[in-house]
Amino acid sequence: MTKLISLFPIACAVTFAAIPQPVKVTGGQISGASGRDTTITVFKGIPFAAPPVGDRRWRAPQPVVPWSGVKAADKFGASCMQSIVTERKPWTYEFMAHNDVSEDCLFLNVWTAAKNASEKRPVYFYIYGGGFNEGSAAVPVYDGEGLAKKGLVVVTINYRVGVLGFFTHPELTKESATQTSGNYGLLDQVAALQWVRDNIAKFGGDPARVTIAGQSAGASSVNALIASPLAKGLFARAIAESGTTLAGGLGAGGTKLAQAEQNGVAFATAKGAKSIAELRAMSWERLMEPIQGGGRGGRGGLIIDGSFLPMTVAETLAQGKQNDVPTLTGWNKHDIGLSPNPTITSAAFQAQAKQRYGDSADEFLKLYPAATDEQARISQNESAWDQQRVGTYLWARGRAKTAKTRAFTYFWDHTMPGPDAAQYGAFHTSEVPYVLNTLYMSERPFTDADRKIADQVSSYWANFAANGDPNGKGLPVWAAVGEKPETMEIGDKPGALPAAGSAEKLAFWERFLTR
Repeated sequence: MTKLISLFPIACAVTFAAIPQPVKVTGGQISGASGRDTTITVFKGIPFAAPPVGDRRWRAPQPVVPWSGVKAADKFGASCMQSIVTERKPWTYEFMAHNDVSEDCLFLNVWTAAKNASEKRPVYFYIYGGGFNEGSAAVPVYDGEGLAKKGLVVVTINYRVGVLGFFTHPELTKESATQTSGNYGLLDQVAALQWVRDNIAKFGGDPARVTIAGQSAGASSVNALIASPLAKGLFARAIAESGTTLAGGLGAGGTKLAQAEQNGVAFATAKGAKSIAELRAMSWERLMEPIQGGGRGGRGGLIIDGSFLPMTVAETLAQGKQNDVPTLTGWNKHDIGLSPNPTITSAAFQAQAKQRYGDSADEFLKLYPAATDEQARISQNESAWDQQRVGTYLWARGRAKTAKTRAFTYFWDHTMPGPDAAQYGAFHTSEVPYVLNTLYMSERPFTDADRKIADQVSSYWANFAANGDPNGKGLPVWAAVGEKPETMEIGDKPGALPAAGSAEKLAFWERFLTR
């Protein structure tokens, strides 16, 4: 993609100093390669745990297997087991994984512009989304060079997804030292954070300034790590994009261990397996075959297992037992289920309101009228945006009861250009190439306005990773959440934005959401 490379002018005749190589990490020595910009050195495909294959399938990650000589860390390791598709609108090529898949997939990648190991740059640890059933550190828009150019040491990781990352079964619980099962993908994240703690200083990073960040299921992972005692001391700040609610995170209510075990037994029965040994001997292709008539136990999702998650994220925050770090979180204008051009009818909207809000439906319909189809479509989006922003504000206000650190919230409003832009708007995940400063990884028709937005929002993210505060020179002021019910609008119109369209709407949502 030559037109993309041109965004990073390179003076080929100049040699830049870089981290001395090879670098000795847990397991052995590695050598990296120059990035697109020769001031950046990238190390790809670094093992952070033993391959979770054979008898290690459905076990917590084990110590990395040492290697001899110098390992060339110049290409991504395999993605974890999942179905690979080229695109799934609105997510085009740059949002999808395209490399090989394997059970041997516990690799991470590091981008750094540090010239020596003593620089102590802030570290940005990114966790991909994908509903806990897909995703990869090799997804193009997750490239770490954009933020490394802004002074961060960037780490992206693979973690197990789907049935190989979250399968739960009584037999697995019994054999476990912690008497739990499931959450293997989350334990992979902890193992990767431990690797960062032990090794990142050799890349010029500061292990005391690690920011965990993720989007969608990655955001849910961030919230779960905030709640997990196993992650204590491994990070100093957190960013959760499209994943924080009053429940504590997208899907973060989680499934209790006993129920998850029952789902696992049903899954094993459907696969014709009488024991975990038989399931471990089964090919991954057989494991991933759809179960006739559906069935549970084969998909990813958080487990309240008593170890990684002793209780839900919301319960952890309420009891003040979280890893208390500054947190930045928010949602997109056309996030999950939202459309720039809704097609709902007046009758359907009113019926939906009565079903959802019961005795409060009349009040809701006065605030969000639906006398005509056009009015209903406007109200559908406006009510969703208000609920989304008020819910995040109430989460932050509730968090403040037990947290000593600050929270910053946002509302992303920029429509990403490209195919079907008018249909999808500021869709789920569309902020990622802007906040990671990776527009160069996409062939969409970006303008100078897009590049300005990317520079601005990625500066907010870089400042937060460095200082626990997104504010910085030349940027519109972003206030931490306080008593005033507002959020930060970022993208097209950066600035303070009320949580709801009116005081009456705010009061309605506060009553409804806190019942």
